[in-house]
Amino acid sequence: MHRKGAKLVAFGVFVALALIFSYIEACIPFQIGIPGVKLGLANLVIVVALYKMPVREVYILSIVRVLLAGLLFGNMMSIIYSLAGGLLSLTVMWALKKSPSMSLIGISIAGGVCHNLGQLLMAMLTVETYGVFSYFPILMVSGLLTGLAIGIGAREMLLRLGRLQF
Repeated sequence: MHRKGAKLVAFGVFVALALIFSYIEACIPFQIGIPGVKLGLANLVIVVALYKMPVREVYILSIVRVLLAGLLFGNMMSIIYSLAGGLLSLTVMWALKKSPSMSLIGISIAGGVCHNLGQLLMAMLTVETYGVFSYFPILMVSGLLTGLAIGIGAREMLLRLGRLQF
């Protein structure tokens, strides 16, 4: 029972951290004029969780984070877009993590790019036009840069967490 309680507490800490990062990101006036470009600070928690928790729990964490952050700092459309991007991103990162040739930073970069791709696919379904894909080159570069930054941050966090598993 003690182990189950500790896992629940760790899960709560991860949710809280993700919401704190979402709040910080909501407070930062980061606008470059392109819809969907964000820093993605809360994804740092998801990448770390992918290396520290069972994948089923990471999916639950990702969904809970998106729902709570959307309800607190966004709207229904932000929840829909974030879920599409987050679930595609997490699925790709989980699959790539199985490959011994993929580094944590490479996995994070792929996650950043796929997050934007998932949002674009959802936008295409929502607005019923392929025109939104004209944003893809810019969002790909954005996902690459933010994925790199998140990957570096996750690597540093994982070094400090050591062998601790949740």
